[in-house]
Amino acid sequence: MIDLQTETVVTFREAAKLIPRRRAGKKCAVSTLHRWRLKGIRGARLETAMVGGIRVTSVEAIQRFVDRLSNDPGRAAQVCTSRTPEMREKELAKVDTALAREGF
Repeated sequence: MIDLQTETVVTFREAAKLIPRRRAGKKCAVSTLHRWRLKGIRGARLETAMVGGIRVTSVEAIQRFVDRLSNDPGRAAQVCTSRTPEMREKELAKVDTALAREGF
């Protein structure tokens, strides 16, 4: 999830300029970022947020997306790992604790 207070938020137009050029030197299209947000690639989706009616992402979210696709174990979790029921319960307990701490 994008943290608007600590991450460098960029519009999709700005984000497209951050992506390295693709085949034949073509720039990344804004529609590509929307596809990564909606459909993803190999189970990984680009994190985004709506701010004032504008869809944004962050430099850090792009890095996390690339890390998940690269399956770099030193930087991000594996995309294709499956969760056991026990793992899911632990994650839900952490979420419940965090929500309770925030007063929800």
